[in-house]
Amino acid sequence: MTHTSSTKAVPALPAAPRHIALIMDGNGRWATKRYLPRVAGHVKGVEAVRGMVEACIERHVEYLTLFAFSSENWRRPAEEVSLLMRLFMTALEREVSKMHANGIRLRVVGDLSRFDAGLQKMIVDAERKTAGNTRLVVTICANYGGRWDIMQATGKMVAANPGCTDFTEDQLAPHLAMAYAPEPDLFIRTGGEERISNFLLWQLAYTELYFTETYWPDFDAAALDLAIDSYYQRERRFGRTSAQIADQKKAS
Repeated sequence: MTHTSSTKAVPALPAAPRHIALIMDGNGRWATKRYLPRVAGHVKGVEAVRGMVEACIERHVEYLTLFAFSSENWRRPAEEVSLLMRLFMTALEREVSKMHANGIRLRVVGDLSRFDAGLQKMIVDAERKTAGNTRLVVTICANYGGRWDIMQATGKMVAANPGCTDFTEDQLAPHLAMAYAPEPDLFIRTGGEERISNFLLWQLAYTELYFTETYWPDFDAAALDLAIDSYYQRERRFGRTSAQIADQKKAS
């Protein structure tokens, strides 16, 4: 299945969000607020992912993309980074078979070369096992950065077009880490921060942005519905006028 960029192909109305991208922020602060170690927040955050996957399936979302570990997160204390890696491996061990049984495809994107060989193998095995599933595509962005994505795609594009000096977006797009998915319709960031933090810089060009004070461990199906309700209130013009949107609604 091929997907055209949302900056070129305007979604038909009414358009439910096919693709939701999420920055899962606030695990540590959730734990600190409860006088718990930060690790408790990360563990609770993993549980919240399970609930979000189920909620997206129930709402017929086709793609869910989660920012699990950014290229900047290596700056955190070594102990916390090690914990996050262990949690990642544990989640893969526990959840992949369940995801496969429920028709969910797992993708992991980012610069995976920095992970140890054992984790890299688990990722490859998980992607291979779930490759044929179509109910929901869950993408985990790990050691990912939007600038890294554009740079690696540019390198591949140049290598694929020797001698070319005048490139187009269409030539770059197939080399982006998430070329297999449509661009996100709705971006959600929990935890109160209002920035995209080097996440999907290319892909979020026309995405609707939603920020909430809710910490990620508390972001449940009801909170997701609030985000989707906000999305439905937006007028997604993609360069058009409000009058054109109104005419499209009348015609649909």
